[in-house]
Amino acid sequence: MQTYGRDLLEIADELTTAYVEVFTAPPFEHRGVEETRTAFRDRLTADVQRDGFRAWVERSDDGRIAGFLTGWTTPAPFRTDRAYGSVLERLGAEQVEELLIGAFEVDELGVLQQARGTGLARRLLQAAAEANPRAWLLAWNQNHAALAFYRHVGWKEPAPRGPETDIIVFVTP
Repeated sequence: MQTYGRDLLEIADELTTAYVEVFTAPPFEHRGVEETRTAFRDRLTADVQRDGFRAWVERSDDGRIAGFLTGWTTPAPFRTDRAYGSVLERLGAEQVEELLIGAFEVDELGVLQQARGTGLARRLLQAAAEANPRAWLLAWNQNHAALAFYRHVGWKEPAPRGPETDIIVFVTP
């Protein structure tokens, strides 16, 4: 497994291809390939500039990316764009401050189909958690396999303080 910082952009095309393969397959098949490619690449270019940005990439025997994890340190004030508003609504400002601000935010975790069931997702999460003892991630409530996986590997769901949303938050055990 290789760790990256801003140098992740050196493999941005390859990572984007892997991302699209993961995040246009079920349960994300409703996403368009080209829109997903463009949006991820644009976000990646900005994300590598974030404070605390790190990424872990593992390759298969044939040299292709088998899985990846990207993230950064969650800044204050807490953002409200993308799914962050739902996180704030679900957890409340006090829990967000206590659990998420200053912690490592796992933004993307993807394992390509041929590498699933090998323990790769667990290894990627362990690498991030070892480097950042306080970490968190969010998952879409319709991605049942991911929710079951996070629970299985011991990540915890903080008690909701607000109404249910389509976002589930997990923190390191």
